[in-house]
Amino acid sequence: MNLKPIVIGLTGPNASGKGTVAELLVQRGFRYHSLSDIVREEAIAAGLTTGRDDLIATGNRLRREGGPFVLAKRIIPRLGQRDVVDSIRNPAEVEALRQGVSGFFLLGVTASPEVRYARALARGRAGDPTEGLEAFLRKEAEENGTDPSSQRLDATLALSDQILTNDQEISDLESRLESLLARIEGS
Repeated sequence: MNLKPIVIGLTGPNASGKGTVAELLVQRGFRYHSLSDIVREEAIAAGLTTGRDDLIATGNRLRREGGPFVLAKRIIPRLGQRDVVDSIRNPAEVEALRQGVSGFFLLGVTASPEVRYARALARGRAGDPTEGLEAFLRKEAEENGTDPSSQRLDATLALSDQILTNDQEISDLESRLESLLARIEGS
């Protein structure tokens, strides 16, 4: 069976379930890539940690130095016919992927702040605020700037071809993802 070339980009707020969506896509034959991997590589090369604050600072530095699209431009040569690209956080990255990749589809993943905060606590990732929902939301607001060279999650999410709200059981998410893939592959 010949499958239509598809590259699905993922965007959305912290702990919304983008990683879970990526895992489900990998189970369906997609290869995984993350713009954060490029940032991690740069942070390590600069002798920084891979904690959230250092990664954000490194990503913003890369965008200032190479343009707000730099991470997407660096990932494009790694892409093939059936890939998922996680951690898209700037509208210029979306534009670069739409121009440089045939079959690109931007999928936004969201969940309520309460659900996302609970997930962040449960996963225990370095840099995730644990001092309460208000601190979690303050940190998120700090990371969602208007500087073209910074993370701009709200503006990026607004460019999504479709948004999946991930507040339910994983079986619900999986079912809705299957429907979405059938629609994309059929178009």
